[in-house]
Amino acid sequence: MKRIQELSKEISELTLKIEQEYPELYQYLDENPVTIPCCEHPDLNIKTFSDWLDSLKLLLKHHIENHNKA
Repeated sequence: MKRIQELSKEISELTLKIEQEYPELYQYLDENPVTIPCCEHPDLNIKTFSDWLDSLKLLLKHHIENHNKA
């Protein structure tokens, strides 16, 4: 399993890619439910970061698939 630093780096890189290459999608990143903490002191662990990265990948994949069909 990946370490939190590796996951964080991938999240940052993917977020930057979305910002630069898909600016129309970037506006929705701050509304992603995975990034909104459910409590005052959320548990930030490998699973949390992994889920966050997976959600970003799915968001981008869905956007690319729908954008290419249009």
